[in-house]
Amino acid sequence: MSLPHASDKAVGEKRSRMRAATLLPLAGMAVAIAIVFFGLDWVGTDYAYLAAYTVLQFVVLSTAWNILGGYAGYVNFASAAFFAVGVYTSVIVYKTVKLPLIATMPLAAIAAGLLGLGVGYLTLRLRGTFFSIATLALSVVMNTLVVNWAFVGGSRGVYVLRPQSIDFFGPYTRYLCIVMLILSIISVLIARAVEKSWFGRGLAALKDDEIAAECAGVPALRLKLAATALSGALMGAAGAPFPFFVTYVDPATAFSLTIAVNTIAMPLIGGTSTWIGPVIGAVLLGSLQQIATVTISSALNLLIVGVLMVIFITLAPNGIVGLVQKIRERRS
Repeated sequence: MSLPHASDKAVGEKRSRMRAATLLPLAGMAVAIAIVFFGLDWVGTDYAYLAAYTVLQFVVLSTAWNILGGYAGYVNFASAAFFAVGVYTSVIVYKTVKLPLIATMPLAAIAAGLLGLGVGYLTLRLRGTFFSIATLALSVVMNTLVVNWAFVGGSRGVYVLRPQSIDFFGPYTRYLCIVMLILSIISVLIARAVEKSWFGRGLAALKDDEIAAECAGVPALRLKLAATALSGALMGAAGAPFPFFVTYVDPATAFSLTIAVNTIAMPLIGGTSTWIGPVIGAVLLGSLQQIATVTISSALNLLIVGVLMVIFITLAPNGIVGLVQKIRERRS
């Protein structure tokens, strides 16, 4: 009988640490979710569920944006366009076949993912500012198309009637919150899996030096296309429940500046180098905006974003995660 080699023990210890690194965040997330929903059920008001829905929506959007903008370094200004594709896919389904929301969300994800794939194929050969300008142009083009499309309401908008309640979930606002919670968990798990995989390492190599990465054999275009499609699909899925959340959709709402700005600002404030950064930024900034909406005015939301962006770009350019890592390095 052979004794275990020292290297085998090291491998076993490394695997144990990896399991702990995987399970601890998930356990913490499960505890936080349980506490939040216990609190929401205790409050028992529609606004509490809708406020939580808004924060969770931004968790999905910021996490999705970070897959391309954070991991690969390609700043995408078309987040509102991908979100709006999900919104209007839901409107089309509502006005035609009337599928349940759970069935509509995959369709919205597919539509936005295909848009990301097509647009990415046309724009991802551009780099830096040129790519960002091209994605901004996409939002303008999509907005123009929707404004002139009478079937989805055009510039006048369209009303979407939601049920008061749904079986097994109670009030429909609670159901929307649970749906967005599940989507946010899926998005975070996908982002973490991407970060820890060869896919994420390839995107990180492109962010550091794309030419050197290509010379080393990294399939740059394929990775960027996959990241754009995945990012767009998650944003589209986040947009699908939105018509039932607001009950009235027009281009100004679907292509909202608040959506576009927050989706970029939240990962930058939380930190773009890891999957947890966008979550921290979305929870922090989203919660502050909801508190400001209740106590003062929703007009302060963009002001809060602007002030925090200036502070973090000046004092902590790598976001909250980078700031914490820097403090740890100094202490060690």
